[in-house]
Amino acid sequence: MPEELTVKPDPQKASALPAPATPDSRSLASGDADRLNNTHRAYREIRERILSGAMEAGSQFLEQELAEILGMSRTPVREALIRLQDERLVEVKPRHGARILGVSAEDLADIYEITSDLEASAVRRVARAGVALETLTSLQAALAKMDEATAASNLRDWVHWDNEFHQALVDAARNRRLSEIFGGLMAQVYRARQSTLSHRSIPVASNKEHLAILAAVRSGDADLAHKLMYDHRMRSRTELVGHLRKSARAV
Repeated sequence: MPEELTVKPDPQKASALPAPATPDSRSLASGDADRLNNTHRAYREIRERILSGAMEAGSQFLEQELAEILGMSRTPVREALIRLQDERLVEVKPRHGARILGVSAEDLADIYEITSDLEASAVRRVARAGVALETLTSLQAALAKMDEATAASNLRDWVHWDNEFHQALVDAARNRRLSEIFGGLMAQVYRARQSTLSHRSIPVASNKEHLAILAAVRSGDADLAHKLMYDHRMRSRTELVGHLRKSARAV
């Protein structure tokens, strides 16, 4: 039978009108917005440097040093570091700034054990509820980008779009806490994958597994989607943890 697409409305698009603001409250809101924007930028830029390997595991950075690198005050940098500490990307030490944490093979094995269960449960839920058209478009675009990267032997791009594919599937389960936990854990996996690119073969098998997972989700076969995702993640775990153990170092 041909696959059928179930399109679900997006309940998050509903919004309430804000209360009228006085001049003072508007000024305060503007100041808060600027601070939050700077904090988010500091978080995003430091996180990107850690994940890319530009900030290596074990290196130490003072708040003032990071503030100068980013061209901002120390307050948003401090707030960003607290958030990054929650994701176990850094260890914040009073008066000593932050130390970049590494990921060992044992850490990675534990992370995969958790994320495999989380993601398999998420795709089961998505398959049962139906996938929104907007999400389906994003997933198919990620698959197309992975095929392009594979054809060009561009593993760095492939890892990026693979990460986008998996995060989009988890987000489709519409559980904000699950998405946040999964995203934080997968940041650790992303670092390890980027650091072991030279040891990897072209991921043709992974592309085929992604297609099968998406087909199961679209057809509403929740049990099959769960099994395919879990098996896919556990195979990835075996491969990546093996690479890290051979290198005998944390990344």
